[in-house]
Amino acid sequence: MTPSRIHGRKRRLATVACAALLASSTLAAQEFAPEGHEGAQALVDELAGETADRAWLEDAMGEARYRQEVLDAMSGAAEGRLRWDEYRGIFLDDKRIQNGVAFIEAHADAFARAEAEYGVPEEVIAAILGVETRYGRITGDHRVLDSLATLAFHHPRRGDFFRGELAAFLEIAYEQQVAPGEPLGSYAGAMGYPQFIPTSYLAYAVDFDDDGLRDLWTNPVDAIGSVANYFAEHGWRGDEPILHEATGPALPPEGIDFNRAARRPAVSAEALRDAGIEVPAALGDERRLLPVALEEGEGNWRYVLGDFNFYVITRYNHSHLYAMAAVELAEAIAATRDLEAHWLKAVDADNEEAS
Repeated sequence: MTPSRIHGRKRRLATVACAALLASSTLAAQEFAPEGHEGAQALVDELAGETADRAWLEDAMGEARYRQEVLDAMSGAAEGRLRWDEYRGIFLDDKRIQNGVAFIEAHADAFARAEAEYGVPEEVIAAILGVETRYGRITGDHRVLDSLATLAFHHPRRGDFFRGELAAFLEIAYEQQVAPGEPLGSYAGAMGYPQFIPTSYLAYAVDFDDDGLRDLWTNPVDAIGSVANYFAEHGWRGDEPILHEATGPALPPEGIDFNRAARRPAVSAEALRDAGIEVPAALGDERRLLPVALEEGEGNWRYVLGDFNFYVITRYNHSHLYAMAAVELAEAIAATRDLEAHWLKAVDADNEEAS
């Protein structure tokens, strides 16, 4: 083949490739436009009038883009692939602990009021915000509209669930007069300081500073109150422990339902004792618990027994690893605050003696 014919063929191939890329880009841009997408049109028809203006909904869905990376991320969540020691290392670092102490100090009035009104300890509220977004510093870089549209219409198993989340997000954006393409969040559509999914935002977000808005994207005070309200609405018991330490055999015994997060404690202390788990003596045989077995390195197991408040934390995120990380971060924040308070008291005492 002559050079001129070779170059001509390359130009034609390049032209075809560019045309294909442009067509693909155009298709992606129109992926969820209601006039060309049956599912999006049905959603607009469902929401138009009661939830939002039809034209606004059509424009919003026309802005949504398909994101393959969202579907890819859904299959690789850390809770499903890490041992406890690996997962713990992500969230229990000195900087996150110190920043938690500083965050409580910066919003002391809001934390004190949230604990008084909802019965949830300040450190637990802070730990949730610390695990989720490092106290509002990292709230996600995915457009919520894109994530939810992609999952609503392309997730192989949970499309109906995410369709409901997309509907809730559109309602929030319309009510709060937020451009639907602007909010950023996680690949799963969780938003703001506490990473509420849209249905949780609608159900549990509170206007904790009384400014007329429930703003979890930029308002830490609303976020603090909303996390506390979420736990209170799910039955948090302010006068009860979260978990109990236990010991057990080298390997988790068969016949015990370990790590059943997001389910009420159902295994009796008697059944655990019969299986070789050494349950604290103060817990009677009929006490219902949520047994957790945590692998800390190859073949090294730790046992804890979740109480009702542990179950409440797993309602926030359906993972026993998540709940453990939140509990241990809360304990570390509380210990650091106590240490600092003790140190300040000692300094004050020394100053008084010196004077």
